[in-house]
Amino acid sequence: MAGFDELIVREYFELHGFLVRQVRKYAVQARKKLDEEEIDLLVYNPGYADQGRAPNFLIFGSELPYIHRAVVAVKAWHTAQRFSPRILQSSDEILKFLDKNVLKVVDQMFQDRPKEMLPGSPQDPLLKILVLPGLPTSEPHRSEAIDLLRDRGVDGIISFRSMLWDLIQKVEANRNYSKSDLLQILRILKNYDLIKDPQMGLFK
Repeated sequence: MAGFDELIVREYFELHGFLVRQVRKYAVQARKKLDEEEIDLLVYNPGYADQGRAPNFLIFGSELPYIHRAVVAVKAWHTAQRFSPRILQSSDEILKFLDKNVLKVVDQMFQDRPKEMLPGSPQDPLLKILVLPGLPTSEPHRSEAIDLLRDRGVDGIISFRSMLWDLIQKVEANRNYSKSDLLQILRILKNYDLIKDPQMGLFK
């Protein structure tokens, strides 16, 4: 399932013009991950232009132009349970991608890119983005979760709900997405009126 979760994130960034690198194609089991294996995705925005600010912490499609390059960790558990400080405290695996040794590997991977793919200066900030099912909806739990992630070094979060919302809106029912299984499935669901654009009525 982790591979499909990463596919959703990949399609989301690629649909917004990003170049995406998936560092590994296999699942790590029965041993501790190597530093490079803690990296899910690297994203790079070739159309980036410095606009004088970083993206908001809660990242939606409108904030993506403010991202130049980032390491993205994908954490998905598609249940009713949302991220909470208690979940983070019970598992240190969620933020392993923030370890110094992991970020050193990320910097090396970006430096390995051809110069024409990375025209910015070496000082361009590397953002650390976490993809989650969602945050608590009520206060003070929502603010506490955001503050905790910021304190740990996360620069921004994207929810699966907002990504899927964006993908569904951009998929056209009369276009054949034969090169993307995910977009093709969304197109077919739209074509049979199982997904509605304005109301986002899924399977109603």
